[in-house]
Amino acid sequence: MKKTILFLQAAAFGLLAACSQPSGEEQLRDEIQYVNPFIGTGFHGHTFPGATRPFALVQVSPDTHIMGWDASSGYHYDDNQIYAFSHTHLSGTGIGDLGDVAILPFSGGDSIKPVATFKKETEKATPGYYAVRLDNFGINVELTSTDRVGFHKYTYDNPKDRRVLLDLGHVLQPNWGHKLVGNEYLFVNDSTVEGTVKTQGWAHFHSVSYRITFSEPIETLYQYIDGNLRKDSLFLRLNTPDDLKFHYKFAESNKPLYVKVAISPVDTDGAEKNMLAELPGWDFEATRAESAHIWNKALNDIQIESSDPKVMVNFYTALYHTMIAPYAYQDVDGRYLGMDKKVHRAEPGYVNYSVFSLWDTFRALHPLMTIIQPERAADWGKVLVQGYKEGGILPKWPLASSYTGCMVGYPAVSVLADLATKDLAEGDLNVWAEAGARSSVYRDDLAEKFKGTRELDLITRHPYYKEKYGFVPADSVPESVSWGLEMAYYDWCISQIAAKAGNTELAKEYAAKAEYYKRYLDPETKMMRGVMGDGSFRTPFNPRYSSHMKSDYTEGNAFQWSFFVPHDMDNFIATIGGKKELETRLDTLFTTSSQVDGEEASGDITGLIGQYAHGNEPSHHMAYLYNWTDAPWKGQERLDQIMQNFYTNEPDGIIGNEDCGQMSAWYVMSALGFYQVAPGIPVYTLGRPMIDKALIHVKGGIFEILVKNNSAANKYIKEVKLNGKTLDTPFISHNDIIKGGKLEFIMTDQPIK
Repeated sequence: MKKTILFLQAAAFGLLAACSQPSGEEQLRDEIQYVNPFIGTGFHGHTFPGATRPFALVQVSPDTHIMGWDASSGYHYDDNQIYAFSHTHLSGTGIGDLGDVAILPFSGGDSIKPVATFKKETEKATPGYYAVRLDNFGINVELTSTDRVGFHKYTYDNPKDRRVLLDLGHVLQPNWGHKLVGNEYLFVNDSTVEGTVKTQGWAHFHSVSYRITFSEPIETLYQYIDGNLRKDSLFLRLNTPDDLKFHYKFAESNKPLYVKVAISPVDTDGAEKNMLAELPGWDFEATRAESAHIWNKALNDIQIESSDPKVMVNFYTALYHTMIAPYAYQDVDGRYLGMDKKVHRAEPGYVNYSVFSLWDTFRALHPLMTIIQPERAADWGKVLVQGYKEGGILPKWPLASSYTGCMVGYPAVSVLADLATKDLAEGDLNVWAEAGARSSVYRDDLAEKFKGTRELDLITRHPYYKEKYGFVPADSVPESVSWGLEMAYYDWCISQIAAKAGNTELAKEYAAKAEYYKRYLDPETKMMRGVMGDGSFRTPFNPRYSSHMKSDYTEGNAFQWSFFVPHDMDNFIATIGGKKELETRLDTLFTTSSQVDGEEASGDITGLIGQYAHGNEPSHHMAYLYNWTDAPWKGQERLDQIMQNFYTNEPDGIIGNEDCGQMSAWYVMSALGFYQVAPGIPVYTLGRPMIDKALIHVKGGIFEILVKNNSAANKYIKEVKLNGKTLDTPFISHNDIIKGGKLEFIMTDQPIK
């Protein structure tokens, strides 16, 4: 599975040139040299290598995979053909969508849908830039972008046959229900076309408008409607649900052909404004250099040093991947399509975002951003609350202007609680608390509203049973344990928001619901088990059993779900029998057989150490739980094992779905030596740092991390000092970090027992 990547040596000179700094600006370190966008594109990482900017709407990348799970981002490293270069993608998800406005240069042949072939060694990718040679067509392709405009450069071997396909029927994962439902097209002039494509898929309602401008006039145009070539007069304007494909032929020339593609979530006027504002000219190299500088500035949020070059690549590639999503879903004039499917104009200072993989990212991505980009983290909180105002419920995996209802519970409240307890909340906290409470119960009104759409997935019966019985009956709905445990945490989050808002009654009500996790805890096995409607535990009980979307657990089994009580660790530990019992349970988790039983076991259970599954988010906090025992060294040992084995410099270097930055955010925080087990409690617990030194730019200046005697053998912590004082416990506060200071780890090769 592992392949060696040609690590972009051919791009090195251009990369260095791109990182030169404008005069008068702070000198930045060249961190993008360590970013390898191909990491995560193999196995089931589901990342893409194309060109984008931090949190940008346009993510122009090759689509090499159309069908099935590994088409989630449109790209898989094992492929050697390219169907098109499209302008919107999802990074590391477990289901696909987008792939909008697909373009492919070609030369020769008369296929309606030409397909390019390429060799891996011709691919190059750095932040903001992608290049490849299309072998069968003899074309060199280069891509870069602004926030809302994709910029293409095509150099043809055959100057007499320069063609471009615009494929407006292109979608990712059509075998999973993604389909075209509307196509508007206008031939504006001999070098410009525009239109709007509407699709239904994971996002039940998705509309993207585009404006495409070529650097040269179109000489000949071929128009295909549902696969049929129009041989008589061409339509200059089309409005149809049909598949549209256009072949544009250009005059003979030895010059490169350039293409600019602006997109808008609103309309073609928005796309035109986006292009005029962001990319009025045709200087490809200047745009590429600007992208490199923007990325370098973002990556300089954290400046690390390590004697291990693999750590440098892993760290900065991971940091890069944390800045792909959510992305700004709004035009330059402030207009965007809201969760109510209406056009809104943002108030000054407000930026609308989409693609929140909240069930994943509440765990590490959002806490990371509260440290390094607190203003953006606060903006995301405002977006989630605005989504409630527009759609009547807090977003859960919002995609474009659609609810997808994907995953467990109502995780937006974790993000909001963390912002509130870190004093980053902006707005009326009473509205935040109301949004949380209204999102935590079953909603008949929304069930009726979303009937017949995929947005109905947002309204499940789990909250209904939680409110009625205090637990979710395993014989009534699947995934009852996972929902029950996570709703207990989310209800605790709502209580924290309410307390911050001064609503003591609501805070007390939801604090009581936060204890509902106890109903699933079997005192005999010390595991979380399904509870039947009659109050008994489900029997027989096999903690290794998994059945995807059918068992009592989401994407896992009882081993992977029996440690999720982040908000009430002390009481949880006391209930199972104390610190020694927790240590024993964790030891069993990490050392038992990795066998997973069940013919339909979840494919998300990857990265196994015993039954710990790092490839999926429910396990991400578990190694840190050793800090609640008398054996923190065991956690340091496991963290070292995870970071060394499950994060590599290879295409398959991410052990599971990247999930919009969560897998990478876990690495960034863990490599720095700390992690937040419970967002909403502004405290981080310490682990085994991989870096030798780090400078984190924070609100109060610089938070420095210094790791002494660090090496592969010295994986254990001997002593930790914060601002010169030795820590008695492995915990530091959020304020300790953001006010600036110095954290020193002294490492050793022997466990400190």
